[in-house]
Amino acid sequence: MNPSLVSDAADPLGPQWFQAASQGLDAPGVALLGQAVEWVREPLRGAQASTGEPLAAHGAGLVLILQELGTDAITRAAALLAIQPVPVGEVTRADPLHKAFGPEITTLVQGVRALLRLGTVAGQVGSTSGADQKEMQRKMLLAMAADLRIVLMRLASRLQSLRWYAASHTPCPEAFAQETTTLYTPLANRLGIWQLKWEMEDLSFRFLQPETYKAIARQLEEKRAEREAFIDDIVERLRAALADAHIQAEISGRPKHIYSIWNKMRLKHLEFHQLFDLRALRVIVADERTCYAVLALVHAMWAPVPEEFDDYIARPKPNGYRSLHTVVADGQGRAFEIQIRTRDMHQYAEFGMAAHWRYKEAGARGGQVSASGDYDQKIAWMRQLLAWKEEGGPAPAAAPAGGGRIYVMTPQARVLELPEGSTPIDFAYLLHTDLGHRCRGAKVDGQMVPLSTPLKTGQTVEIVAAKSGGPSRDWLNPELGYLASPRARSKVRAWFNAVELQQRIAQGQALVEKELQRLGRTAVNQEHLAQELGFARADDLYVAAAKEEFSLRQIEHAFRQPEPAGPEPAGEARVYHPDVDSVAHTGKSGVLVVGVDSLLTQLARCCRPAPPDPIEGFVTRGRGVSIHRRDCPSWQALSRRHPERCIEVAWGETGDSTYPVDITIHAQDRPALLRDLSEVFARLRLRVVRVTTYSRQSLAHMVFTIEVRDGSQIRLALDAANELSGVRATRH
Repeated sequence: MNPSLVSDAADPLGPQWFQAASQGLDAPGVALLGQAVEWVREPLRGAQASTGEPLAAHGAGLVLILQELGTDAITRAAALLAIQPVPVGEVTRADPLHKAFGPEITTLVQGVRALLRLGTVAGQVGSTSGADQKEMQRKMLLAMAADLRIVLMRLASRLQSLRWYAASHTPCPEAFAQETTTLYTPLANRLGIWQLKWEMEDLSFRFLQPETYKAIARQLEEKRAEREAFIDDIVERLRAALADAHIQAEISGRPKHIYSIWNKMRLKHLEFHQLFDLRALRVIVADERTCYAVLALVHAMWAPVPEEFDDYIARPKPNGYRSLHTVVADGQGRAFEIQIRTRDMHQYAEFGMAAHWRYKEAGARGGQVSASGDYDQKIAWMRQLLAWKEEGGPAPAAAPAGGGRIYVMTPQARVLELPEGSTPIDFAYLLHTDLGHRCRGAKVDGQMVPLSTPLKTGQTVEIVAAKSGGPSRDWLNPELGYLASPRARSKVRAWFNAVELQQRIAQGQALVEKELQRLGRTAVNQEHLAQELGFARADDLYVAAAKEEFSLRQIEHAFRQPEPAGPEPAGEARVYHPDVDSVAHTGKSGVLVVGVDSLLTQLARCCRPAPPDPIEGFVTRGRGVSIHRRDCPSWQALSRRHPERCIEVAWGETGDSTYPVDITIHAQDRPALLRDLSEVFARLRLRVVRVTTYSRQSLAHMVFTIEVRDGSQIRLALDAANELSGVRATRH
């Protein structure tokens, strides 16, 4: 019922309105609503909302919308009580509202006021916050409402505001209409509240694109008489045919809404005259068997359009929607749509139980929605609530509690999702790792709180940070309750691991430099030295020295024998497959030395060449020819010092031999990074024979030594690793 039909400008909450607003309620329900009206009558007198709408008129229209949806007396009374212009705060048992109306209504009123605050802050974000942020805000709305009737009241309130803008000819702010489109209509869509969804869409579209709205409305009006006459004729012919077949049915035209018309034209690139479902009707029958009987009759009377037939009874949509959809054409080729369903199916669709437009929102994916999780359980509970009064059954149980997630906001109204029990430190690490490290305090809703304070959905959190510094080790103590999210814990651990690593690097560097000083080699390039000793970089050498995993005597040995690599010592673990003809087992590198027969060759570990890398040879003392990649810094240094020992080499027949190569990984450190990379190599059937890894300031550096047969496998490995988010993989 339209509010204008029952509202009185002098007294919007007058007797005529009350009679309409209390329809469907029993005597106690009517009394409760009457008590709420008397409670708010004086506070609302002369008061205005922030939009300029009189609050009494807003409350009157809001309750009428809820009445149309068949809500209970408690919901209607709470909606009216929630719009009082009173300070927002915690409502205690001493509060007069609690004494007068009890805990259930008090909880609903608190929830509505909390969502109103959220809407005010979230509206400041505007349309630039992105689809992900709007989805977060929708989830936040749901999470804040332990009883989803709170969300229903908020949606009804938004619709009433839009109606007021339209009826009063007050210019609607673009941000208000845009927020409705991006936040509230998708939320109504998720909850299956068709009645609210379509009207909010049409009104918002009218305010955002007035010229397009008027153009479509004008086109609809131009053909309205012709279209109605056509539908009336079809209805009469079908009604007569059904009567002859002794089938009882309700037949009616199906309304089309301007926003949905525009959306279909936009998505399907159609002109207005190409929309066949502008002419549409619906047939409601007693049972499923009769649905198919009517379908057969319709197809016998008019020519069906095969590609436009959908049997959602045999194959319901994932949300439970069931109906038969068919498009047929008359003798003049005029196409029209017919939907056939039972009364139960119709109620399910009309009262938010399935909402076929759920799939329009989902786009090309066809609305594949998970039916699991507390979020979807809440939606299911809301659908039960909406159908409860209509079906006359028992009231649904209380909505399930939150599903282990909370939604909090930054001061700029950006919504963040965190595990339940998260603290301001978790919040800081989610915003930025460095902010988490420097976190020293927090304000929640403007008040300073301890860093171990558990956050709640809807709160606004501001972090107080030092200019520099790091986390406290106390944060890792689970008994102190500073951290709840695994992500934050891993960041704190990574910080201390990086500190420890830096200490080891500094300690090891001092040891290496002391040894170089003893040898009189202080001018040596330590990066090159580390590579000659078999390390990926100098820092790896320093760490090994600090941990006493490397003997400094090997440095002296390296200067005595300038070759960067030699055969692996006897007893060192093999790094090749034992069941293939590998370089390590055969002693053959697959390299031919030009002009020389049967000369021992070995692959240098500093650059790990593999076919078809361009290669060069260097004659060692007593260990044959060491094979390097042509771009190897170690070989280039050796060739400058001893050009007479360089020798030309080329790849020969390699057969099934495999070659070790180093893949260097640079990435943001995160949980499961090592596992994800290992899975990449396993998927490509590449054996990993060694991994060196460390983190510094949340950055991970890894060197994977893998076995390959040729360069194509190297390219595959690099491409696959680089597909991982935040990973940069290169050949060492």
